[in-house]
Amino acid sequence: MWIDAHLDLAYNALNGRDLTLDLTTLREREPQSPDTATVTFGELRRSGVGLCLGTLFAMPQTAEHAGYTDWQDARAQALAQLDQYRRWEDAGHIALIRSGAEVRQHAARYDPASSPLGVILLMEGADPLRDVDDLPFWAEAGVRAIGLSWGKTRFAGGTAAPGPLTDRGRELLGGMRELNVAQDLSHLDERAFFEAVEVQPRCFASHSNSRTLVRNGTPDDNRHLSDEMVQAIGERGGMIGLVLLSLFLKRGWTTEQPRVGLGEVVRHAEHYASLIGWDHVGLGSDMDGGFGNEKTPQGIDAYRDLERLAAALPPEAGGVMGGNWLSWLGANV
Repeated sequence: MWIDAHLDLAYNALNGRDLTLDLTTLREREPQSPDTATVTFGELRRSGVGLCLGTLFAMPQTAEHAGYTDWQDARAQALAQLDQYRRWEDAGHIALIRSGAEVRQHAARYDPASSPLGVILLMEGADPLRDVDDLPFWAEAGVRAIGLSWGKTRFAGGTAAPGPLTDRGRELLGGMRELNVAQDLSHLDERAFFEAVEVQPRCFASHSNSRTLVRNGTPDDNRHLSDEMVQAIGERGGMIGLVLLSLFLKRGWTTEQPRVGLGEVVRHAEHYASLIGWDHVGLGSDMDGGFGNEKTPQGIDAYRDLERLAAALPPEAGGVMGGNWLSWLGANV
């Protein structure tokens, strides 16, 4: 069984993408766009993905996007996505997984021909929470992991928005530790990172590549993990998921260039393994996270094509496509 630690399923659905369609039909129905769909429930089933971390992702207002401007608007987005996951569960497309025991049970009885996709809820950016007192509501709703930041939030600095852990962030991490809600370190600025892993060491990075291999000297370099951050995750027994975005795989890549080769993904995997071992490396494709097959590696035109990545990895990397995440999630969510 394959496991993908980062898919924005409900976010995409609420933006008009019907994941219950087969991929060919979905592409035919969508307007021409630079982000051609690669992920549907059928694609995930065909690939053998039996479990994923599905996000609750509230989009903040940016120059490019309409979005939330306060926690109430962020909460409304997250609640709408939570409702979408519940409706998918009612329809039999997914099964919401709420504990490590349920992870193990789902894996033991998983049948790729008939089982629904297991989904563990991950909140990407904590702004939908009013404060730490709001955490029990979301934990009871099934959220088993939270990342404090996407960009800058009330809790910590994030991608292209450097900043430390705030008092709200420390309080939230303390509450997460008490409720056994894991911490997703992807998008967290390095100024906040090292304090955050001390406050809540039950941590992982769902979708992050190596800064050593892609550093460009730009403000968003903090989106990637430094070697010191990688080692800190490994020391705490955490996991890191590899992102399948060409921009995050090769230094200086632009959309005017050919897509990168699969060897670049393997290079990031091998770099992580050299620092913390293969057992801590997994998949966090983010393949529906605001980019389409125009920006995936060569040969990855649909989700099913990830079998080519599996074939390209060295023999010692056998757990990267699923087994490593299964062990970690079974013990930590």
